Amino acid sequence: MFRKGALIEEFDDHNLIVIGSQATHAHLLGGDVANRSLTQIGFGTNATAEVFANAALTGAYMNSLGTPTYPATNEVSFPFSLGSADVNAFGLSISEFGLLTAGGVLYARRTRALPLNFNSDLSLSGTWVISF
Repeated sequence: MFRKGALIEEFDDHNLIVIGSQATHAHLLGGDVANRSLTQIGFGTNATAEVFANAALTGAYMNSLGTPTYPATNEVSFPFSLGSADVNAFGLSISEFGLLTAGGVLYARRTRALPLNFNSDLSLSGTWVISF
């Protein structure tokens, strides 16, 4: 996380793959790929700890993920960012993050200990890695 261009926080943690991942995997393996790829990151307001049954983010601002890479044979890495161009996210108290499919299905979720009050002086950038 950056404030006015200066690094102020780094975050490295594990996420929880949630219930929506099961149907996503089943359809992908069966060749039904339409709207099943992970294409979005959501920034939401619910600070409740993640559980497998999570199916949605609360009050989410959605942003497109960058082009995925494959750092290992069992990993996919998704770049993401949130910055000054994301004016619709200004004022959002970010407490949760999620990866979603093109069809809007929540695949993975992570919460933060303290909410992040997003404004024009902040920017986030990073990668979200899924390992099997």
